[in-house]
Amino acid sequence: MNPHEEFKQETKANLEALSQDKDVQALSRIWVREISPYKWAYNFTWLGRPAIQFPNDAWAVQELVWAIKPDLIIETGIAHGGSLMFSASMLALLEMEEAIKAGQVFDPKKPKRKVLGLDIDIRAHNKKAIEAHPMSTWIQMIQGSSISSEVISQVHAIAKQYKTAMVLLDSNHTHDHVLAELRAYAPLTSKGSYCVVFDTLVEDMPKALSGDRPWGPGNSPKTAVWQYLKELGQKPQVATDGATLVLEIDKMMDAKLQISVAPDGYLKRL
Repeated sequence: MNPHEEFKQETKANLEALSQDKDVQALSRIWVREISPYKWAYNFTWLGRPAIQFPNDAWAVQELVWAIKPDLIIETGIAHGGSLMFSASMLALLEMEEAIKAGQVFDPKKPKRKVLGLDIDIRAHNKKAIEAHPMSTWIQMIQGSSISSEVISQVHAIAKQYKTAMVLLDSNHTHDHVLAELRAYAPLTSKGSYCVVFDTLVEDMPKALSGDRPWGPGNSPKTAVWQYLKELGQKPQVATDGATLVLEIDKMMDAKLQISVAPDGYLKRL
């Protein structure tokens, strides 16, 4: 066994052990519960824009992007644009890698890939900052409800222009909204790619942490994930590429991250 394969086997064993360690998992949930009142996720930026994300999840998405090499990332929820910048910079790195391998010049003015961001309210100051950012050439934004028929039609039309899509859902966190997003956009996920549902952690936290928001335990992204997977199991659905849509929760990702806003939220298309 070569050193690279030996290291892979070692990390695989680590994750399998973590997936069985209930004490560590409980400690992780306690830590997240105790840090949440301080809005820990609000304290990070990516390339100058507030990202409102746990660093562990950003690292996980980076791993997925590098492995999948998508040419389209669909994101619901824009806020300050940090997540768009993160995805755009990952796509730019993919294009830089391809240019280097091909012995070509990397041209940031002619991107081949796209981040498509959706938000019901793209505030003027955020839109201005996003459009002025060096990563903006990889970004396209659509204002409107992510579950409206008009926006869904626009996204599907744009997705037809690309080969490999990845989906990141992070807008309204109620059960009904996330379920509608899953029904609308999960079928766009390419084989081997992921549909990631953020803030499933809401289901595991005390109701008081949701404050006056319309979501909470029992009405969360995680309950939407569970229902959607149940629907797929009961009645097979066809993805936009014409094949049967089969999604599976990546439990090893949960074991790896521990500190994550998306337990049961990393859905891999088989």
